[in-house]
Amino acid sequence: MMQITTTSLEGFLLVEPRCFQDERGFFLETYQESRYRKAGILDVFVQDNQSRSINGVLRGLHFQVKRPQAQIVTVMRGRIFDVGVDLRRDSSSFGRWHGVELSEAGPRQVYMAPGFAHGFCVLSDWADLHYKVSQNYDAHDEGGLVWNDPNVNIQWPLIAPFVGWRDAGYPSLDILSPEQLPHDLTVEAGNHE
Repeated sequence: MMQITTTSLEGFLLVEPRCFQDERGFFLETYQESRYRKAGILDVFVQDNQSRSINGVLRGLHFQVKRPQAQIVTVMRGRIFDVGVDLRRDSSSFGRWHGVELSEAGPRQVYMAPGFAHGFCVLSDWADLHYKVSQNYDAHDEGGLVWNDPNVNIQWPLIAPFVGWRDAGYPSLDILSPEQLPHDLTVEAGNHE
């Protein structure tokens, strides 16, 4: 039905929904609660978001501080390099990152548990992304990690990405205090029923 692949970071999963394709086009289910629960993704998702970005854009690394979000990120159109950085203070992989190329041809999705910073860069002419998140967005709860933090050392596939002023101004991990990192432990454990 769908394939789940673990990565080097616990809580950062590659998700490949089954895609039915023929000469007319394709069909796939991007989310079905019971199927995702059976795969171990137990979060309750409360908000859907969509973004479009052009080639060379790098967005991130974003997170929410007091209400960390689990996310399912789906590439609807285009190709990206998607990155999660583990900011869960009690995690054995704290400060480590994992990146994966996602595209409309597949694989299409990643799942991130609450407590990850998320970012991506666009490798195609443009890319449309859809996000399911487990907490409502709160502009007053935003946090960020600078995309080129030498302590994290993400190997982005772009030499000179187009980064917005806000993303370029985020601090490095060594400057972030524990209060500036995702820290709602009840949410980090998962928003489970």
